[in-house]
Amino acid sequence: MNKTFTLKPADINRTWVIVDAAEVPLGRLSSVVASRLIGKYKPTYTPHVDDGDYVIVINADNLVVTGDKESAKTYYRHSGFPGGLKERSLKEQRVLGSSKIIEKAVKGMLPKNKLATDRLARLRVFGGAEHTHNAQKPVKLEVK
Repeated sequence: MNKTFTLKPADINRTWVIVDAAEVPLGRLSSVVASRLIGKYKPTYTPHVDDGDYVIVINADNLVVTGDKESAKTYYRHSGFPGGLKERSLKEQRVLGSSKIIEKAVKGMLPKNKLATDRLARLRVFGGAEHTHNAQKPVKLEVK
């Protein structure tokens, strides 16, 4: 009789992965990063246990988008007061902080549950090619 495998929190093994944002479009990058944060690629994946990896994204300033998204994609925020809706294009958001673009795209691809905050906390985004996590010895991940 086969038994269902369930990962225990003591058996979690996290690795550090580094991804270059200048190589692939935003959607493909964020889906791969979200999959790594969730840990869904692992054979030990268990839905209710957070088994994802740490992900470092470099070159966020050189982010690639296809088509007309640079001017057509809009980010909204609301102050909570009547008439408080503000909007920004991708081009404007890139000037203010390109790391927020990647964080928001990855956040949208994570499941909306209690584990989402902890998963998003393991995402580190840097604008340039330098990062502060050399001591963790991250492995470069090729995104196709």
